[in-house]
Order: sequence, then structure tokens, then C-alpha cells
Amino acid sequence: MTKLTDKQKRFVKEYVVDLNATQAAIRAGYSKKTARQIANQNLSKAYISAEIQKEFDKIAKQNEVSVKWVIDGFVEVANRCMQRMPVMEFDKESKQYIQVMDEDGLGLWSFNSAGANKALEMLGRHLGMFNDKLDVNMTINSWDDLEKELSDKPVKGKQ
Repeated sequence: MTKLTDKQKRFVKEYVVDLNATQAAIRAGYSKKTARQIANQNLSKAYISAEIQKEFDKIAKQNEVSVKWVIDGFVEVANRCMQRMPVMEFDKESKQYIQVMDEDGLGLWSFNSAGANKALEMLGRHLGMFNDKLDVNMTINSWDDLEKELSDKPVKGKQ
């Protein structure tokens, strides 16, 4: 395995602080003029990336952060955000809070839909439920194959 230079070691330590490669290069002692290029080169080197990953793993272990811990947190946030709570209003006559009613006399309830949606979105992303990428893999041997391949595929909105 390739041994890191002192500057590369400092770069790794600085990079995990804020994930800003250019600033990490500057703080590690590289020239401000070339810091961006050096940072890009450092991140593209497998042995430096491996050291960065080791640092992340060490930080996660020290803080007892794991995939399970993160997922448990998302589940807890989603559950808490979806708990309905009565919409309350202070009644000056009775000097107490009472539940707000709608036109039909039914109590109004609220929940944190934004928090629930974000937690569920993050869980879904972790589980790979959303694929925002379009797969366009085809094997084409000639222009005729390409024309046939494209003519066989329906165009969105023109079916």
C-alpha cells in the first residue's frame, strides 16, 4: 500500500472536518493557487480515499453512529411527526385550553407532515425505493438497429 506524505495525512484529517476538499488542502499546507487541483487529485487517489473512509469509520465508531442508529432515528422521527395532536385554543372565560372544532363540531387535529415526509423520504432513499436515474443501456450494431430500437419504444405522452 502506498504511504501517505505528511501533507496528505493532514489533508485527510482536515477533509473529514467539513468535507471541503479545497479548504482542507489549504489547511494541510498546499498552495492556495493549486489547492483545488491538488484536492481533486488527492480525492481521486484510491489510497487517500481509503484513509478518508477509515477516518469516517473511526468517527462513527467514537460517536456510536451506525446504519441501524440512523434508520432507527428516521423511524422515530417519522412516528413522532405522524402522531396527531389536537389543535388547542385558550378560552379566556374558562381560563383553559380547549380543542378547536370544525363546522361540523368535530375536533381538529394536526401533525408534522413535513417532518414525516422528510423522514420517510430518507428511509425510502436508503432502501432504494426511488430511482431518479434513467437506464439507457442498449446494444446497437448498426444504424438500422438503432432506428428499430428507438421506434419500438413509446415516447412519453405520445402513445
